[in-house]
Amino acid sequence: MKAAVIVFPGSNCDRDVAVCLAETTGQAPAMVWHREATLPECDVIVLPGGFSYGDYLRAGAIAAHSPIMKDVTHHARKGMPVLGICNGFQVLTETGLLPGLLMRNAHLKFVCRSVFLRVEATRDPFTQGYNPGDIVAMPVAHHDGNYYADEVTLDRLEGEQRILFRYCDEVGAPTPAGNPNGSARNIAGITNETGTIVGLMPHPERGYDPVLGDVGGHPLFASLMETLS
Repeated sequence: MKAAVIVFPGSNCDRDVAVCLAETTGQAPAMVWHREATLPECDVIVLPGGFSYGDYLRAGAIAAHSPIMKDVTHHARKGMPVLGICNGFQVLTETGLLPGLLMRNAHLKFVCRSVFLRVEATRDPFTQGYNPGDIVAMPVAHHDGNYYADEVTLDRLEGEQRILFRYCDEVGAPTPAGNPNGSARNIAGITNETGTIVGLMPHPERGYDPVLGDVGGHPLFASLMETLS
């Protein structure tokens, strides 16, 4: 499996996710600078976390118009798997590849801690390593992770089983206390209609190695490898 990691000015998790991809696939991913016009040959695209372009204007808004995103969007719409983590999720909503948007956290503070997630659906290439109802821990680190969409869109996401992860407490209840940013319906991650594009605010690459504490992100990379190999 060949992976490409898009690097924007201000990306700060590109190397972390590259380590996970290299350990999972056995080969280093291509690191693609935002000014490139075309992607190298690859099977999956990752938009990493960070603060692309300093989050000026709006988180992910400027990155969504960087030169490489035209080819990313082209491949995504043809069905290539795309994973957006944190700032990458924000970029995916700004490009229109995923519905909704990420607003400032409801409490207006940066949040950086481990959270509990309940796995809601496992039909896409990224979550087949989990079981529905699994409770996993992953770190979050963001100021703009408050997922918003109108009620019609939220109902459609629910009805089409496109909500992949939901913030919850330690026993799996999607309580307000378990929601670190005020996201609508405790949504932490969603997918597109075909399950090929995934965005989530928690960081699976920081929950990959037991040395880091949480390991809730490990099945995501493992299932991606198993599905695409």
